[in-house]
Amino acid sequence: MSNIELKQKMIERNPGCELDLGWLNNVNINLNAVNAAVTDLLNSRELKNEHRAAWLLRAITCIDLTTLAGDDTASNVSRLCLKAAKPLPEDLLNELGFEYGSDCPIRTAAVCVYPSRVEDAVKMLTKLNLLDKINVASVATGFPSGQMPLKTRLEEIRYAVEKGATEIDIVIDRSLVLTGQWELLYQEIQQMKEACGPKAHMKAILATGELGTLNNVYKASLVAMMAGSDFIKTSTGKESINATLTFGIVMSRAIREYYDKFNYKVGLKPAGGIRTGNDAISWLIMIKEILGNEWLNNELFRFGASGLLGDIEYNLFKYVTKYYPVSYEFTVG
Repeated sequence: MSNIELKQKMIERNPGCELDLGWLNNVNINLNAVNAAVTDLLNSRELKNEHRAAWLLRAITCIDLTTLAGDDTASNVSRLCLKAAKPLPEDLLNELGFEYGSDCPIRTAAVCVYPSRVEDAVKMLTKLNLLDKINVASVATGFPSGQMPLKTRLEEIRYAVEKGATEIDIVIDRSLVLTGQWELLYQEIQQMKEACGPKAHMKAILATGELGTLNNVYKASLVAMMAGSDFIKTSTGKESINATLTFGIVMSRAIREYYDKFNYKVGLKPAGGIRTGNDAISWLIMIKEILGNEWLNNELFRFGASGLLGDIEYNLFKYVTKYYPVSYEFTVG
């Protein structure tokens, strides 16, 4: 199966279902149980040496390497694409048992940019002959607030897809969650999925830190999946509280419940605040324990991050050389 066919398979994975308000009404999150699960994760087995290195390499392949700055230009998007294509220095990668080439698995899953920068990313990845191997993701729908008219939000999705985005990270209208307008939220996300068309799959950003309660996080997760989201994503990275293991556990359990009911696998993307290799490993272990090994790949799990890769590179350099690196020994990110 080609990468293009695989992407199409990903898009078709979750067609959604009818809105089930009865299901939402039965949601009741046990905060003590969630906190206990977080504690267990933080105290879980310590990984060392080659086992830790293997987890860090897996984390690289699950990164949506991101730039969402007001001063983004074609040149820094091109640099982002180069870093996505070769996330580690070549000599370091060779020491880890890999070498860059058309079949090298060590590259990031996607680059993520604003809609106006999608075309720049597409051009650069085409030049690198990696457009079928590294996805171009675009935020849309009034990122980060989502406070724009629906017509405008849908047009932004269509624009990004027209420019070549293969993934769209939409933001939901948080006010619909806070006021319990589940039918309207469901309808809006359905229209957003339709605007993505057949060539792009959709990640729904819930902005979990702004939803008030864990019950709301669980309910918003379910509604997004029922409306057809291929991934659910914690945050924009712009909120005061972003990706936490608490939110991750709640969302993962919602994904598991949805899968058990409909046999459709929905992906998870934590974003914002994941800065270290230890952070990444904790999330990967959580996914393994709640959702299983089938989710431990970039088809079903992503990190939204800009600084995480630098810390992973630092850790892998120390693992290979046995000493702490200095800044000039790193590639430019």
